Amino acid sequence: MARPVRIGVQLQPQHADYAEIRRAVAEAEEAGVDVVFNWDHFFPLYGEADGKHFECWTMLGAWAEATSRVEIGALVTSVGYRNPELLADMARTVDHISGGRLLLGIGAGWFERDYAEYGYAFGTPGSRLGDLEQALPRIERRWAALNPAPTRRIPVLVGGGGEKKTLRYTARHADIWHGFGDPDTLARKHTVLDEWCVTEGRDPDEIERSASAADKAPDEIGEALLRVGTRLVTLGLTGPKYDLGLTRDWVAWRDDVNRQQAAVGA
Repeated sequence: MARPVRIGVQLQPQHADYAEIRRAVAEAEEAGVDVVFNWDHFFPLYGEADGKHFECWTMLGAWAEATSRVEIGALVTSVGYRNPELLADMARTVDHISGGRLLLGIGAGWFERDYAEYGYAFGTPGSRLGDLEQALPRIERRWAALNPAPTRRIPVLVGGGGEKKTLRYTARHADIWHGFGDPDTLARKHTVLDEWCVTEGRDPDEIERSASAADKAPDEIGEALLRVGTRLVTLGLTGPKYDLGLTRDWVAWRDDVNRQQAAVGA
């Protein structure tokens, strides 16, 4: 039976007061989404560059208390902003606060202003990917050493499309891969990831395939995403007003697709 389709929403923590973000989280959970993400930046990525913005992991701790059903996580955390052992402990703590609903989304990082203004070494794309390669097993080892242990095997989502390194690290360590691009691009990346899974001794079916729907409706891109293997579809919403109208359309589409899959598999 095919993996069920899931819907995520990324509430971008920019250009909004926290009260507006908190309302959007509650509305997203009520609407029926499966995952609510934020992102790990220190400044807005779109709109006014010095607009309102809030920090990722403090917010995830609050979301863990404010929600009861949805999974939560960052899309994605930059590996360069925190010591990997500290990040593992932060993730374990939010995992417990949420009752086992945290996803650890992680990537190599790319937004130079974050690094420059907060005093981190920006390095090169190669050095940042090297940091990611080193961090993933360190996080796993720290989880194994912590007391209390995480409530579950915390799912790891790796974001990024580099075919020589990022997708190989995904094959080694991740439960979810989040990619970018049109369906044809995603299909090519999925093929490369499958090949790395064979090299690394993983079953490709163990890794859920995630992608952004951008601002497209289900009838515009839903079938194409399904056809290439995407099963977690995420919409990005920005402040100050987080409009979940399109998100509700995707939730309804998800329910229809999963009902059809269940009927075929019955």
